[in-house]
Amino acid sequence: MHILLIGYGKMGKTIEQIAVSRNHTIVERIDQHNPDLWSGLQSNLVDVAIEFSQPDAAVANIRQCLERGIPIVSGTTGWLSQREEIEAFCLKQGGTFFYASNFSIGVNLFFRLNEYLAQLISAYSAYEASVEETHHTEKKDAPSGTAISIAEGMLTHLPLKEWFLQTSETTEEKEKLPIRAYREVQVPGTHVVRYQSEEDTIEIKHTAHSRQGFALGAVLVAEWIVQHQKTGVLTMNDFLK
Repeated sequence: MHILLIGYGKMGKTIEQIAVSRNHTIVERIDQHNPDLWSGLQSNLVDVAIEFSQPDAAVANIRQCLERGIPIVSGTTGWLSQREEIEAFCLKQGGTFFYASNFSIGVNLFFRLNEYLAQLISAYSAYEASVEETHHTEKKDAPSGTAISIAEGMLTHLPLKEWFLQTSETTEEKEKLPIRAYREVQVPGTHVVRYQSEEDTIEIKHTAHSRQGFALGAVLVAEWIVQHQKTGVLTMNDFLK
């Protein structure tokens, strides 16, 4: 498999390491330091692109791939206000766009457990729900894309209208689900779902110990797309089936 890497930070380098160990070839590496490489890119030599760049660059990067007929796997978060636009563009181009806020198999099992717990809790109004996430200080967006996915899964079952980012300047809003985001030096990515009543607290928690799980998941998805010649707008639900 011939892979175009878009974004060559810590995640991009980890993806490269795993891809090469699985006998794949990195055709090119494009990031903010060499955008001129787009003009000379031989798209016919690329089987799939894997994109982990920056929120302000993601949409342009995804468009570049779709315009060239390159299937793209994207894990960049913080740009999702334009997701519908990108999905419509993918379908118009007849291309392949796979997005996930988190490619870790463990996190996606956590998503399913989270929805099941929300479904159970919905019958008991005494519990107040919240989401908490902690990441390293280099992470640009808050809340994390994973926290947003967790919150959206809860909202399908709970009598709450929407989520909001709770900070020291914001107040509790009874009809909304609070997400609290913390940024600390050299910490593992951690997500906690909490239901609290006067009598007790129920929590489920996921902690990522390294980037390996995320990177491996992205490579496995890319392999699946190429092997099965998948097209259209795809998510982890399609892959896990």
